[in-house]
Order: sequence, then structure tokens, then C-alpha cells
Amino acid sequence: MANLVCGVSSSALGQSWQWRGQNSGFSGENPLEDLVDRILITRGCPRENLSLYRDPKIKHFMPDPSLLCDMDRAAERLAKAIYNKESIVIFGDYDVDGATSSALMIDLLRQLGVNAGYYIPDRLAEGYGPAVQSMQKLAEDGTNLVVTVDCGAQAYDALEAAKATGLDVVVVDHHQCQPELPQAYAVVNPNRLDENEGAQYGHLAAVGVAFLLGAALLRHLRKDNYFSDKPEPKLMAMLDLVALGTVADVAALHGLNRAFVAQGLKIMATRHRPGIAALLDIASVSRPPTTYDLGFVLGPRINAGGRVGKSDLGVRLLTSLDKNECDKLAQQLNQLNQERRAIEQAVTEAAEALCEEQVEQPVMVVSGGGWHPGVIGIVAGRLKQKYGCPVIVIGIDGEGNGKGSGRSLTGVDLGAAVLSAKQAGLLVNGGGHAMAAGLSIKKEQIEDFTSFLSEKLRKDVEKARANKALLVDDVLSAGGVNLAVIEALEAGGPYGAGWPSPHIVTGPVHAIKCSILKEKHLSVIFKGQDGQSFKAIAFNAVETPVAQTVMAAGRDRGLWVAGKIQLNEWNGRKDAQLHIEDLAWA
Repeated sequence: MANLVCGVSSSALGQSWQWRGQNSGFSGENPLEDLVDRILITRGCPRENLSLYRDPKIKHFMPDPSLLCDMDRAAERLAKAIYNKESIVIFGDYDVDGATSSALMIDLLRQLGVNAGYYIPDRLAEGYGPAVQSMQKLAEDGTNLVVTVDCGAQAYDALEAAKATGLDVVVVDHHQCQPELPQAYAVVNPNRLDENEGAQYGHLAAVGVAFLLGAALLRHLRKDNYFSDKPEPKLMAMLDLVALGTVADVAALHGLNRAFVAQGLKIMATRHRPGIAALLDIASVSRPPTTYDLGFVLGPRINAGGRVGKSDLGVRLLTSLDKNECDKLAQQLNQLNQERRAIEQAVTEAAEALCEEQVEQPVMVVSGGGWHPGVIGIVAGRLKQKYGCPVIVIGIDGEGNGKGSGRSLTGVDLGAAVLSAKQAGLLVNGGGHAMAAGLSIKKEQIEDFTSFLSEKLRKDVEKARANKALLVDDVLSAGGVNLAVIEALEAGGPYGAGWPSPHIVTGPVHAIKCSILKEKHLSVIFKGQDGQSFKAIAFNAVETPVAQTVMAAGRDRGLWVAGKIQLNEWNGRKDAQLHIEDLAWA
């Protein structure tokens, strides 16, 4: 137990507080620099590469795209289509990763003089990925080459049908693959089971794989002197799309992804893309965007088109060059997002009631008639957070056909388990990646599928739960909660999946003022032994152990407070505020 922080073995939320890594080996001459170095190292940065990770640039992390299987073959086929002025269609998924991947390929080809079409299937009418009918229709319409992005790795029947019509398909995907690949002209996917060096890039979102394909294509054209009489597209200017898709798809922000997001945020801050500028405006984001904005402000609005509206709205917004059109599309997506929230709340309440009957299960699988398939993934994510286990939410239509979406815990590979269930004949279709999965299922299969998942994942879930602890990066006095620390912490970012925001502990402190905001948030002013005070807030904390502990402590009992230090801007003033995540008696 020597790794405990402040001796906390059981906090208000019943968890231990542990150092994220070894809290030693630093000079101590500059505490803020030491804090940043500690953050980087404990998230996987080699000590000798600290300078590179402080400002991650693409050139330091970008691999040779040819490392990936079929990459050169895919680039050559695209180049051939450009030379021969063939008809190219980008076939994308209806989520943010699919929309940004599609937009990147469309933008790149447009700058190469090709007006590529796009096809985004309707979530309700067509479901996920290529279908036999959609491939046949594209062939009938005279398409020569289809590039699937963020889908295709499991589209066996559809790509077989495409091949039969003479339609070439290049798959650009990142979802888990089976040993046998679909019959495509090329399959570019770092999660192919036969990948060697390229497997280290399995954490990329599909938009990151698309960016690598773009680099391979430009290199191929450059060797052919294609740009001797024309300008070369600015691939780096498309990093705003890569950053958005990467964060929204909850891809791990280490290595190349971290460079994608760090540089992509800088590109996005220039507002050069009319669609993203319009979306930032409709969301009232006037400052330079952050990873939070990508994941919780822009992402949900783009997703709303595919969830409860028209599936192609996101691609239309991200590829349009007309400001007026972008403003209208952003307004439409914003309205759809509000509708999505209402639908989501109703499904969440119904699913939550069913989860209460399964609290002892390692994996919760809940289903309901008429649950909108556009919100089940979000609901699964919320329930996973509440119950601390993988959750799959299934909406069933009037004919007994179910569409499901699941979210998992770190260390529990849900995508692989769903793929195994498909191979065992328990699903109509299914797949995904470690933290998320999608599936199609018959109503009568749900019980057997639930038993299969529980048996397969029980040990992994137990291990993940046993390892639950609040991982702490530093302990500060009350006076340490300040703007200088926030600036230092930003140097360790961007933060997100796989590169978590720092947890800071401060104390011992006393609560000198408490108030309830909007009947659900707890606002506190704490004062430390150094005589300094700081503001803190605990969101949605009323009637939770966090609020109860603060109220019980009053002004007399000392507390350790753990959370994330964030910038608070109000009426032109800026100060530091601690977002409370846990508490313990001092």
C-alpha cells in the first residue's frame, strides 16, 4: 500500500487513491516542469523523448504509410482512377469518424481535380456499412471505384457483390478483422490480423488511416511528376478533420494520434473550413477549440444527423465551401441534436430501470421495443459510467429485429467478444473495437447472447473492477490551485482517451462556503492550511457521497480533495477552479 496518496485507501466513493506512476526521479528545481514531465512519462513517453512529446509534431510521429498492408496498392488504384478520370464514390459511416474520413477524401480528391461522390447509408433503413443493394446501385450508376471509410472490414456479401459487377472497392477501416478478409481490391486497416509493423497503429481512428492513405497517394503522384504543372494539395490543412474524428471516436491519444490532435486543434483555430466555423459559431465557441469541444460540442452535433436526422448532413457540412449553406446546415444539426437529447433521455430512463435488475451481472444487456437506434450507443456509454461494467443497449423493431450498441471498460475487449458471438452464430452481424461494439440480433437470441458475453468477459470485468482506483498525478497546497498550474498542465496535453487528464489532490482543506446550483451541482470554496482559498465544483453531485461528505465536514473537519483543475471564465475574469471527483477525510 506504499503507493497510496495521502494514505487514502477508501475515499468518499469507496476507492483508493494511488500514484499514477513513480513520484520520484525529478530534480525538484522547477516543480511545474517536473509536473509536466511526470504527466508525460506516466502516460508512456520515454524520458529521452520528453521534448518531442511536449509539442508533438506530425513529422516526429508520422510513419511511412507503406508499413500498412495494401497501402501502396490502394494508392496506386486511386492514382489510376485520377489519371483515367474514373467515377469515384466515397462510402462512409454515419458517425463523426465516418463523416470526417469521407470529408478528408472528398476534399483531397477535389484539390486533385476530381469531384468524388459520396454515399452515407441511412442508419434506420440501411444500417451500418456497405450492403449488397448499395454496391449494386453504385455499379449501375456507373461508379468505377468505391473507397469505404470507417466501414467495410466485415462487409463480405456486399464486397463480393461489388466484385461480381466489376466494381473495385478500397477499404479504409480500423475495426477489428476476421482472419479472412472481404473480397476488396485493397483492405487498408492496421487491425488486420496479418499486419506486422503496421499493427502498432491499430489505435488510429479511420480518419487517421485515411490521412495516411492521402499521404501515400500524394507521394505516388509526386513520383509521377503529377504536380509539375499544378499545385499539390495541402494535406496538413486537413488535420482539423483528423483531430475531430479521432477525438469523437474516442481513439487513444498517444503516439501519432496525439500529434494529429495537437496540430489539428491549431488548424481548427484558424477557422479555415466553413463548416467547422459555422458549427463553432452555432455552439457559441469563440475561443480556440479544445479536445472537450471536439468530443462534447462539435461531435454530438455532427452525430445528430446520422442518429435522428439525415445521415449525410455531417459530410455536407464538412465539405461545403458556401458559408450560407454551412450556416443553415449547422443550424439544422443543432436542432437535431436537441431532439436527440430528448429521445436519449427517454431511452436512458427505460434502460436504467432494466439495469437495476442486473446489478450483479458482469455485463449488462438491456433491450426495449421501439428504442431509437440512433441513441443506444450514447445510452450505453452513460450506463457504463453509472454501473461500472460493460453495457449493451438493444432497440427492437416490430418484427423482432434488434440493433445494439455497447460500451466497455478499459481492459475489457468488447469488440472481440461481440465478434466471437457472431462467429458462434448468436448474432446476425457484429463487430467493433475494444471499447465499443455494434451488432444486429434476433429478439429470441438475446438471452443466449447475454449468457455468452457474461461467461466470456466475467474474469476480465472482475479484474478491471478490482484495479479501480483514482490515479493521482500530484498533491498541491490550496495555493497551488492557480492559473500557472493550469498553463503547465496544458503542456502535457492534449488529453483524452488513452492520455487521461491529470488528477490533482489538494489539502488538507476546510469548506468555508457551500451552495447548490440548479438543484444538482455543488459549489464550494475551500481554504487550506497555507491560508489560501480556491473555488471548486462537483457536477451532478447533490445526493451523492461527495456532497454528503462536504456537508458533514462543515468548517471543522479537514478534507483531501481530488479532481481536475480547470480554467473558469466569468464576466471577463479568469481563475482556477477544481472540478471535484472524490474526497477523503484528512
